[in-house]
Amino acid sequence: MAIVKMKKLRVIAMAGRRGELLEGLLRLGCVEISEPEGKEQEWSALLRRGQSRLLSAKEDITQAGTALAALKKYAQTKDGLFIQRRPISEDEFLSGETVEKARAVSREVGGQLQAMARLQNEESRLLARQSSLLPWRSLDMPLELEGTENALFRLGVMPGGADVGAVKTELAASDAAAELYELSADKQQNYCLLVCHRADESAVMEVLRPHAFSVVSFQGLTGTAAENLQALDRQLAENRKAQSQAAEAIAAKGGEKELLQLYTDRLRAEEAREVNAERLLTDGTILFFEGWAPAERMGDVQSLLENLGCAWEASDPTEEEIPEVPVQLKNNWLTKPLNMVTEMYSLPAYNNVDPNPLMAPFFILFYGIMMADMGYGLLMFLAGTIISRKYRPKGTMGHMMGLLQLCGVSTFIMGAVTGGFFGDFLTQVVKITTGGDFALPALFTPLNDTLMILVGAMALGLVQIITGMAISFIRKVKAGAVLDAFFEEVTWWIVFAGIGLMAVGVTNVVLYAGLALIVIGPLVTGQGFGKIMGIFGSLYNHVTGYFGDILSYARLMALMLAGSVIAQVFNTLGAIPNNIVIFLVISLAGNALNFALNLLGCYVHDLRLQCLEYFGKFYEDGGRPFRPLAMETKYVDITK
Repeated sequence: MAIVKMKKLRVIAMAGRRGELLEGLLRLGCVEISEPEGKEQEWSALLRRGQSRLLSAKEDITQAGTALAALKKYAQTKDGLFIQRRPISEDEFLSGETVEKARAVSREVGGQLQAMARLQNEESRLLARQSSLLPWRSLDMPLELEGTENALFRLGVMPGGADVGAVKTELAASDAAAELYELSADKQQNYCLLVCHRADESAVMEVLRPHAFSVVSFQGLTGTAAENLQALDRQLAENRKAQSQAAEAIAAKGGEKELLQLYTDRLRAEEAREVNAERLLTDGTILFFEGWAPAERMGDVQSLLENLGCAWEASDPTEEEIPEVPVQLKNNWLTKPLNMVTEMYSLPAYNNVDPNPLMAPFFILFYGIMMADMGYGLLMFLAGTIISRKYRPKGTMGHMMGLLQLCGVSTFIMGAVTGGFFGDFLTQVVKITTGGDFALPALFTPLNDTLMILVGAMALGLVQIITGMAISFIRKVKAGAVLDAFFEEVTWWIVFAGIGLMAVGVTNVVLYAGLALIVIGPLVTGQGFGKIMGIFGSLYNHVTGYFGDILSYARLMALMLAGSVIAQVFNTLGAIPNNIVIFLVISLAGNALNFALNLLGCYVHDLRLQCLEYFGKFYEDGGRPFRPLAMETKYVDITK
């Protein structure tokens, strides 16, 4: 498999067919409209950017997302760990009737949410007013009453630490006709009623000022505090009833969850269309755009453009355009799940190779070697299969489930080879229940054949490194760098072969020839003093590089051994009481922990071997992902 070949598109169309063109490209899902960098000046005498409804589409998406969140909260509609996609036809997906119905539901739920927000704000205001009136509940005087012809009534507060008795004493000692009554108190404040003669108001305030006495007023309120509190209780009850009704109205829309999900996916398609619409240039009469499309889909693109009366051309990317060309990987059922690894690392450059087919056998095999347990492999395969069939996940999650299946098969096979089924689970079960001995057949075991596994792991590492070197050799030869290919790759193949032949006692001549080529290489390809330095640099870098990389594959043995030992330790601990129930509890809990740790640990170490030891030999990254105008969905699967 290889990277999909791309064609550079240039299209001129009538501006009146803008909507049809975008709709057709959306349905095709294979054309990426690129930003017209450097073209605006070229076309500035004729063209300007068109206007789109991108902002409106984003607002609609936000509203629909809010409505779905409200249904989840009030109607108790939950998606679970995975979203179960439902199949839907393309025509139904793009149906205007469906959109209008969903938009009405979204707006209705949004309206209820706005009403609830207003009611909640009003509730907060009422509660604040209630809180301010509670300290004055015992006062049977109307709040609006400020006094009589000769007397003044003032409500006021003082800090909680104030000595109200001392203040009363000071007032009594003054010549002012005044009396202070303490109505209530809390940790923060003392709530008081001041009654004084109008003529003595100034003198009374002078006495109270050092005690931080502050006058309180309730503007707009009439009647006593108790009467106002009763009214507030009624208003709060009505408010909460209205909130409950709004929540019930939202909950009643719970059955429209799938419609809103469909609407959300449709809005995302509209958003994608409008994002691409902003890349079009138009003067109101014609429009122009550039883009990229897979060469294998040019027949469909041609049919659409010609039906819409467009003037267009398609060409292969030039050498200068190579860095701009988007990358799309073309994979089959075996290599497609490896997109998860490639995308996590970095896509290859457009003129590089697709790493997935070259990596898939090694990644899957290495994962199985590190995990190496039939029970774990069975769990992985079943989990990947069930989730894939029931929920049909897409994107990274879909790749993850596919990779889980493939690695599960590999893990099961390696588990059968090493005789592991949740460690020695079956051996312990037979021993506890019957007292007999039982062991699964195995070609070798991690505990008894550790050295052999270590040698085998490094041998596999050598195979992968040589494979990477072979890919690099082929690419260099195709690029015309024959000498570089010979002295960088062939020379070290001779060295590796020489070491092997010397180790088995056949001959040393091949190794000497390889070492001679290591010296000759820099002399042939280097310049000036760099020839001499190149000898030492080449020798040091390749010796430390290749042999360090090979030693790195010892992790295959280490993780296989660790997983096997941990599983057996938990099984042994569970078997100590010689009770099958206790054994099952401890063994299953320990194996679950071991499984979870190894599931992630094996992936990380496998990823490291591919991205550092393997990719480093031939891989050129930096590719830009191909992002065509297409209907990307989260909740539904679109069928043709």
